[in-house]
Amino acid sequence: MHILLDLVRRHKAGERIGVTSVCSAHPLVIEAALRHALAVDQPFALVEATSNQVNQDGGYTGMKPADFRAFVEAIAAKVAFPVTRLVLGGDHLGPNAWTALPATEAMAKAQVMVADYVRAGFAKIHLDCSMSCADDPVPLPEQTIAERAAQLCRAAEDAFDGPTADAPVYVIGTEVPVPGGAAEDLDELAVTTPEAAIATVDMHRALFEKVGLDAAWARVIATVVQPGVEFDHDKVVDYRPERAVALSRAIEPVDHLVYEAHSTDYQTPAALAALVSDHFAILKVGPGVTFALREALWALDAIERETVAERTRADLRAVTLERLRAEPKNWAKYYHATGPALDQQLQYSLSDRIRYYWPDPVIAAAQERLFANLRDTPPPLPLLSQYLPTAYAAVRDGGTMLDPAELVMAHVAATLDAYHGACFPHD
Repeated sequence: MHILLDLVRRHKAGERIGVTSVCSAHPLVIEAALRHALAVDQPFALVEATSNQVNQDGGYTGMKPADFRAFVEAIAAKVAFPVTRLVLGGDHLGPNAWTALPATEAMAKAQVMVADYVRAGFAKIHLDCSMSCADDPVPLPEQTIAERAAQLCRAAEDAFDGPTADAPVYVIGTEVPVPGGAAEDLDELAVTTPEAAIATVDMHRALFEKVGLDAAWARVIATVVQPGVEFDHDKVVDYRPERAVALSRAIEPVDHLVYEAHSTDYQTPAALAALVSDHFAILKVGPGVTFALREALWALDAIERETVAERTRADLRAVTLERLRAEPKNWAKYYHATGPALDQQLQYSLSDRIRYYWPDPVIAAAQERLFANLRDTPPPLPLLSQYLPTAYAAVRDGGTMLDPAELVMAHVAATLDAYHGACFPHD
């Protein structure tokens, strides 16, 4: 049985179990996730690429789906993580990267992308057609969203050529949060009503059956709803279980479906545990782990300033900010402050749009120089305690070396601890 189908079956049978979906294309984040999964003896690791990161045009990482698979599998080999325990997923697969085009053109490109993901061996496909294209009404009618999801599912099914047991599983939904966090200020969110959640499932089921996708429907494992969690630049809307009681109960009688919760980044350990208990059994995290990555890199930059001669410093933080200002296209539509306030958003916004820039050759070179400097001059323990206390604790416990990459991954792993505790509370 497909590893995700089995997990959902166990959850539906009453076992309080879930899975963390790590949505990132950064090599240190992926390595941290795989090493963390080994350390806690997690049965498998789920790593997802988004349609903006990875697509047939290369996305902002420059990788196509087959490239991403090779990239992740190389990291798995490096840390001796068995590929049999590695599950790859595609997040927000739909026309999101091409919404400036008319819907017919955008959907044609989305079909090619979904097929490429499936041919590359991605086992979990999030069918997300919730966004309006250039000639669409805003908001997009739910019927249109569901029809387009069925269209993409057909493309995925036609692309799959393998044993039935390995056929992809799907995630549907119409109330899908914006990838990467909200751009507007938030105070409180409306929780999806149970009636709306079930109507979405029924609509998709009927459309799938109408176009002969009955076998694919049996592999739909989750629907995306809004449980009342989100984050913006500097605030987090926390999960309040009492507001989602009816929504939680609504999915219980629905065969082989749980909820997938997006934007769970920055939720407390207690909130994450409550989400899994309330049948939000798939927890997506993206900016939360890359935010931790940036925290660690800035901390290492601060250590470098105190330990390395000025003439040889990498000055990663200054170099990165310079590149962000020089190439604003990936953050301009999200950040609207000016002066010092803009510098704060560029660096510290919870939406973490800085993550788009780590592959930049100038920034990557500065990071490598920073790491080389700190390998030549390892950080003293007191400075490590000052700037990276979590990594310091891992070093003192003997589980982490003073290598800068190891320190970064130890800091990222602390974020993943809360997710593992929520998904496997009896470990």
